[in-house]
Amino acid sequence: MDFGVSRSSPVFVRLLILGLAFWIVIRVAPFSGPAGLRSTMVLASETMGRATAALRVCRARTGLAIDEETDVNRTGLIGSEFSSITTSVGRLEAKRTAVNPNFAGLVVLLLHQAGVRRGDAVAVGASGSFPALIVAVLCAASAMDVDALVIPSLGASQWGANEPEFHWLDMQRCLVEQGLVRFESVAVSLGGDGDVGDNMAPEGRRMLEDAVRHSGLPLIREPELERNVALRMEYYQQAAGSAPIKAFVNIGGSTPNIGNDALVLRVEPGLARIHSLPPPQRRGVLFAMAARDVPVIHFLFVRGLAAAYGLPWDPRPLPEPGEGAVYGRLRERSPAFLMLGLVYLAAVIGLLIHDRSGRRRRADDPTRRADDPRRGMDDSRRRTGGPGHQDA
Repeated sequence: MDFGVSRSSPVFVRLLILGLAFWIVIRVAPFSGPAGLRSTMVLASETMGRATAALRVCRARTGLAIDEETDVNRTGLIGSEFSSITTSVGRLEAKRTAVNPNFAGLVVLLLHQAGVRRGDAVAVGASGSFPALIVAVLCAASAMDVDALVIPSLGASQWGANEPEFHWLDMQRCLVEQGLVRFESVAVSLGGDGDVGDNMAPEGRRMLEDAVRHSGLPLIREPELERNVALRMEYYQQAAGSAPIKAFVNIGGSTPNIGNDALVLRVEPGLARIHSLPPPQRRGVLFAMAARDVPVIHFLFVRGLAAAYGLPWDPRPLPEPGEGAVYGRLRERSPAFLMLGLVYLAAVIGLLIHDRSGRRRRADDPTRRADDPRRGMDDSRRRTGGPGHQDA
C-alpha cells in the first residue's frame, strides 16, 4: 500500500515525534523479561566471579604461578600451551573470552529458554578444554536451583585445564570446598583419543588415573563410541532417578559428547535446533539426547556464541557481572516490551491510514474542486479551443 508520505507533510512530523517518544520509553522503562530472570542471571554471573576468585586462590596454593602474558586478566583459569595432559590444539582467545562472568548469565537465559525450571535435572557433558564454561554452567545451575549432573573428561586442549598440578578434578574440589556451586559429577573419563587418553603423554595419563582413583568417581574407559555413549546415558539416568532430564549441555569438543559425524558441524552454538540425526554408531550424547527430544545447549564455537549474544571477544579487562548486551535480550522478550511494540505499530498504521483517507476526501470534495483555479483554466481552454484545438 502506497501512503505517499513526504517529508514536508504534517503526518511525517507526527510519525517522527511518535518514533522519538517510543525510543525514549524503551530506553528508560525497566523491561526485565520473565519475573526474576534478570536477577537470577546476575546472581549466576556474580557467583562465577566469586568462583573464579576462589579458583585463583586454590591455584596459588599449589605453587603454580599465573602467566600474565597468556592469562591477561589473572583469572587462574587459563592453562599452559603444552603439558603432559594436553590432548589437542586450542585457541587462547576463546579460552580468555569464556572467563567473562556474564557467560553464567547467558547459561541461565539459555536454560530458561530450554524450559528448565527450579528443581529440574540437567545433564552436562564437559571437556576440560573449557574449564571456565564448566564453571559458568555450574554457577548458572546453582543460581537456578537446578541439579547439574556432570560427566567431565580430564584431558584438555591448549590453554584449558591442562595443568597437571591443577586439572579439572582439582578445580572441582576447590569449588565444592568453598560451597559455591551445586552439582554432582556422576562419572569421569580421561578424554583425548578414544576417550582413554591415547594422545596424552604416558606420565600424564597415569597421573590422571591416580587422581580418578583418589576421587572415588566411576571411570569410563570405553573406546568404542556407541558403547561409550550408552554408558554415559545410563549414568545420567541413574543420577537423575525418576526425574526426567530437562536439558543436555555440551561443553567443548569431546567425541563421546559430539560424536564423529559431520552433522555436528551444523549444530549452532547456544540452544540448538537439531533437525537431522546421524546413525547410532556415529552419535555422541548430544544427538542421543536430541533423539529423546531433550533440548540441547551447545558450547563449542565460542566466537560465534559471543557474537550472537553480544559478549565481547577476548575482553580486557573482564566485564563486571550484569554488564553486556545479553541482558538486553530480556527486554526484547518482555511481554510489556512486545505490547508496547504492538501499540507503536498500530499507532503508525493508524496515522498513515488517517492521512491517506484525509487526502482522498479532499480530492473528492466538489467544493474544493469548484474553488480550484486550475479547474477554471481547464474549462476556459475547452471553451476557446485552447492550444492544440482544431476545427472539424
